Amino acid sequence: MRNNTIGSLIWLRLVRFTNQSNQMSNEFLKRFDLTTAQFDTLMQIRIYQPLTQMELAEKVTVTQGGISRMLARLEKEGYIVRKQDWKTKTISLTAKAEAVLNQVMPEQLAFQTSFFDEVLNDEEQKTLYTLITRVHKHSQKKELPPE
Repeated sequence: MRNNTIGSLIWLRLVRFTNQSNQMSNEFLKRFDLTTAQFDTLMQIRIYQPLTQMELAEKVTVTQGGISRMLARLEKEGYIVRKQDWKTKTISLTAKAEAVLNQVMPEQLAFQTSFFDEVLNDEEQKTLYTLITRVHKHSQKKELPPE
């Protein structure tokens, strides 16, 4: 502990929380036959559809190879359709996906919200959101140190 900075301790807590909450969400979403990554992907498609695979890859936390495999599975299961419009292939949700998301979304949001509602008041949640947003925006601009 004495060799760690407060920044490294915060980072470790965030990583551990993210891993733990993803594991719990994956377990929670099993009843809908979805993973956390698939839920996130379907939600991003819902918000931005129609969109290309490249646009989708920028919005989710899945690798380019992983997104190809996931989209193939989502298409096979009838959750998405890919349409070729001249040179551009776009992705959209099917009615089946919309129906599943209408059922899953309120339950998943309530589950995720409970992590914070059970231990933080409204003001603390707003402060945490503001701070995490500031750190996240800074990280997007940050460059790696030279080798």
